[in-house]
Amino acid sequence: MESSRSGKRRVVLAAAFKASIPVLLGYTTLGLAFGFTLVAAGLPWWMSPVMAIFIYAGAAQFMGIGLITGGAGLFEIALLTLLLNGRHAVYGLSMLEQFKSAGKWKPYLIFGLTDETYGLLTTVKPPAHVEQARFYAAVTALNQSYWVLGCTVGSLLGSALAFDARGMDFALTALFIVLLVEQVRAVQRFEPYVAAFAACILALFIAAPRDFLLVALLFATGLLSLLRPRLDGRKPAPASTQGPQGGGEAQ
Repeated sequence: MESSRSGKRRVVLAAAFKASIPVLLGYTTLGLAFGFTLVAAGLPWWMSPVMAIFIYAGAAQFMGIGLITGGAGLFEIALLTLLLNGRHAVYGLSMLEQFKSAGKWKPYLIFGLTDETYGLLTTVKPPAHVEQARFYAAVTALNQSYWVLGCTVGSLLGSALAFDARGMDFALTALFIVLLVEQVRAVQRFEPYVAAFAACILALFIAAPRDFLLVALLFATGLLSLLRPRLDGRKPAPASTQGPQGGGEAQ
């Protein structure tokens, strides 16, 4: 009986690992950049793995470095994190059916539903005779382990080596540019991007540098709310069937 259970676990892990290889490549690389950036900002190395375990949101973690070193308050950090990761609520709503029978795995599946994990869970099917919830949990856990590994190694190397980390924080910006290009190709609507650009211009002239992101997000939310009747009344173009296969964090 025990050998049978161990065999099933190996099958699940092998299938999950095969599916998550693209995320392995992206998360470890971006995690290294985060670890280097955190240490270069003067923060202790151990904050990197702690953030990777308990926050597990690459974009929010990079943003958190600037907010912490800039002396931002707890409320500002919490609000910006909520706004930045608000898109995950949409992911969760679309996964209600798949997670309905997840049982004990459901809380962790909800916590670990990052951009890349969502992409895998909505495209990769579990092998035959493998329980869906276990497969989903294995994929989610492996993805987070890659992120924790990259963040930890990056912070340790950054502490041990005299390394110039200037510019490494651009890795997240580069990732978002790639995701933006894919979104433009899939959505094929100009209104959301014009609203975001206009919000950034307004925030640039109105807000102080430390409040730029918060003000820009508030303006963008307001503009999109005004445009909602137009967006809802227009039938979206068919999404491209080919998306990015690589990993990375827009968590």
